Amino acid sequence: EQGCLRLWATRCRALAGRWPAARRAGPGGAAAARELRRRQRDEFGELLRSIRGLPAALPTLPLELTVLYNSLLFTAGASDSAIEGEADGIRQGLLRVLEVCGACGQDLSTEELWQKVLQEVTVEELQAPLHRLGALQAAWWLAAGRLGSVTGLFQLLSTAENTGRACCSEGQNKLLSLLKAWRVPPEGASLPLVQSAEDLKEILCTAAAFLQGLQELEAGNFPTALSLLQEAAGGFCSKKVLAQIFTCLGCCAQRMGKPQTALQHLKRALQVDFQCLPALSHVAAVYHELGEMDAELQALALLYETLEKKTPAAASSSPCFLIQTELLFHTPTLTSLLRHCHLSEVKYLLAQRCLHYGRVADAVEHYLDFLALLQEGLQQQVPLDGSSALPRIPEVFLEAASALEQAGRHQDAITMCEEVISRTTHLIPRMLRVEERLEQSECPLPGAGLAGGLLSQKESLCCLAWRTAGYLHQGWAWAKLGKTKEAITQFSRCLSDLLRVRLCGLATEPRDNLLPEMEVLQKIRLLSLIGRGTQFLELGRHKEALLDFQHSLQISPGDPAAASYLVQALWKLDRKQEAAAHWQKLSQNSPLEEGQQEGKGRPLPLYLVSCLEQAVFPHTETLASSIQDYLGTADQDIS
Repeated sequence: EQGCLRLWATRCRALAGRWPAARRAGPGGAAAARELRRRQRDEFGELLRSIRGLPAALPTLPLELTVLYNSLLFTAGASDSAIEGEADGIRQGLLRVLEVCGACGQDLSTEELWQKVLQEVTVEELQAPLHRLGALQAAWWLAAGRLGSVTGLFQLLSTAENTGRACCSEGQNKLLSLLKAWRVPPEGASLPLVQSAEDLKEILCTAAAFLQGLQELEAGNFPTALSLLQEAAGGFCSKKVLAQIFTCLGCCAQRMGKPQTALQHLKRALQVDFQCLPALSHVAAVYHELGEMDAELQALALLYETLEKKTPAAASSSPCFLIQTELLFHTPTLTSLLRHCHLSEVKYLLAQRCLHYGRVADAVEHYLDFLALLQEGLQQQVPLDGSSALPRIPEVFLEAASALEQAGRHQDAITMCEEVISRTTHLIPRMLRVEERLEQSECPLPGAGLAGGLLSQKESLCCLAWRTAGYLHQGWAWAKLGKTKEAITQFSRCLSDLLRVRLCGLATEPRDNLLPEMEVLQKIRLLSLIGRGTQFLELGRHKEALLDFQHSLQISPGDPAAASYLVQALWKLDRKQEAAAHWQKLSQNSPLEEGQQEGKGRPLPLYLVSCLEQAVFPHTETLASSIQDYLGTADQDIS
């Protein structure tokens, strides 16, 4: 037994001695170090199996637990990803400790097993190996998000004196207090460790603060989250993780309504690690919130340029530890906050923002670039898990058409809309009967909705909205080109398609509780009626124009554009008294009431905003002057 013990100890020292040399190899030896980790994991595992081939004995247990500690370190370090699952080797090691002490714990959970071992095993030689193994167990539990288990474990690991000192301060975080109060066992020179327990303790403290900060952030407890994340930022971690922590701090400050503080944290993240592109994405979002257009577009352009270059991630400048902070967290909250935008998503954001800010020429360029990117394959550009920031592809085409139209490229806008119309023609049933409460499904993926097959009622409504919006844009584009008859044809096609929908209230009277899709269709119908009415006026078909404006006001009572055009149609029909009466009623509405009318309901899709602007009545002052003159003359006649 003594001979085996000496042989195993020598083998353990030899294996552990290889690691410092590999760690000093530098970035050029990263691949070699990775391969060494895998090989040493296997060799430590083989050594551990040799030791466990004999019955558990007190003289060999310290060595066995040390080999187990080193073996698990290489198991974690060889994964190159977050730690997952249970550390089964720890459970077996604890059972062998109990076996030596004449106890058993096969039926106990891992938490219960630790409690039994730490409360009943008092052998001095085993305390240091057990404490180190406890720290490793904490790492596995932190990676699994089992913060309560970690807290319970360190309450057991701490002495009564330490526990009292850790928990006496009011308002302090219990887990962090326990971790900081934990006395790291001294290392024995005879059995070297490939990663010291002191380093492991620092990593556990940083990870615990970070994970709890993320939990509080998700729960909406922002001040607590901010405090914990600041604690993590002062901890032991690589530059990559530090940049991630500052990014989360920025997101927390933004949600607290402190955009300037958020920018400071996000800029600090980029100073630490410029490859932390999620931070740059959040910077753009904060500038958008602040309304700083130039700064937002500059951030998005820089993000796109960086993604386009595909710069490889910089090597970490921190010591190459086997268990690192980044191995201990992979929560959904962190994944969401640190999601990397794809090239096409950033290009779309640039296009959308330029269109929103009225930078039409830039918007056209970005939209066309984005559509060119789609030709390379959508699945290579965006994730297929529904997390993409891209809208549905038909909406992108319609937004591009809106940009082209505003840039004066009306024929190109017509062609762009024709693509949407042709792709949705066979997806819409002849009649859509919509229930008042349409069951809402999750938003489909950006590329979905243009393939054949049966569609849900919600999808059919979306396709109908896209198709009719295409006709609407074409109508306005033909009108801008001076092609009045073609414009009337497209507006009429839009209105004809909308007759496919049957919902009480859409065709006859307004409703305040319309579904989102139905509200969009209602707005498209309103804009098409106004558009067709304006073209009837151009042709001198004033009675037909009047009917369209009357129907517009049935859909949206008090709509300023429809009401103004109605007055104009009455005036041209020489029904001046009616026109004057309507005008006076319209004039009685205060600017505040008109603003409330325009802002009523949900925000319009971006692709409809330009149509709404084109529907605005352009001759307000001229018509007002004519009516005032008429009213003045009428008053004189009465006198």
